[in-house]
Amino acid sequence: MISLKALTKKYGDHAAVDDLTLEIKPGAVTGFLGPNGAGKSTTMRLILGLDRPTSGVALVGGVPYHRLKEPLRTVGALLDARAMHPGRSGRAHLRALARSNGIAVGRVAQVLEMVGMEPAAGKRAGALSLGMSQRLGIAAALLGDPEVLMFDEPVNGLDPDGVRWVRQLMRSLADEGRTVFVSSHLMSEMQLTADHLVVIGKGRLIMDAPLPEVIARSSLTAVVVRTPYAGELAVRLAAAGGEVTRTGESELQVTGMAVERVGDLAHEAGVRLHELRTREASLEQAYRELTESSVEYGVRG
Repeated sequence: MISLKALTKKYGDHAAVDDLTLEIKPGAVTGFLGPNGAGKSTTMRLILGLDRPTSGVALVGGVPYHRLKEPLRTVGALLDARAMHPGRSGRAHLRALARSNGIAVGRVAQVLEMVGMEPAAGKRAGALSLGMSQRLGIAAALLGDPEVLMFDEPVNGLDPDGVRWVRQLMRSLADEGRTVFVSSHLMSEMQLTADHLVVIGKGRLIMDAPLPEVIARSSLTAVVVRTPYAGELAVRLAAAGGEVTRTGESELQVTGMAVERVGDLAHEAGVRLHELRTREASLEQAYRELTESSVEYGVRG
């Protein structure tokens, strides 16, 4: 588990991370979202002890990262796929990490096979493509068989097969009961991969909720109803607290009310339905609504 308690990081008067409190729990893929400059990378660096917080704490498995004796056995991370000696081979890079963390060197061959890097393991790291560097970085994160895994934009540079492989890997790691924390700007991929979402903007927490709840809160998520008695049902739904829009002679759009509640009210009123379904917003649409006031760097208009 990753625990953040009032975590704050300031650079002068600017708070890159501002009083962030949350828990990243095991057994789920938690997506970490936010606009450019929101503080995602800084938060991950604080968790890994690469930056020192101004105040508050970041704990991994209940202790600060710098107190872990063999950190790769507790947490594996990929923050920068190019962060390795360019003249060293991928295999040598992993062996050095293994020796420094008391991990059997035989584990290197296992993780290279897991990420499909065996054929290229003898190449210098500086000669690898971005996609292959990502695979090598993931191998390093898996090296200590840790319970906590953190990935920052892990599918950058990967082809479609590689993206699908990363998605399946994240899911399998979470299914094993591990804590998986993934930062990404690819909303479509997060919608396919994540169970839970943490959204931040300008360093502050905006949302910490299961993925379905984030989407359900969007104003673009609605219940669509088609019935010959649209006018009668509209009055009934509005009286029960739904926001109802007449979108056709026999069609209604209802927000602020679950599809099951709409169906129950129609049944109680004796109204025959020809269609009843939920029209969900995409994660991208829900995300844009959540972060609309938190975008610092981007094109307006």
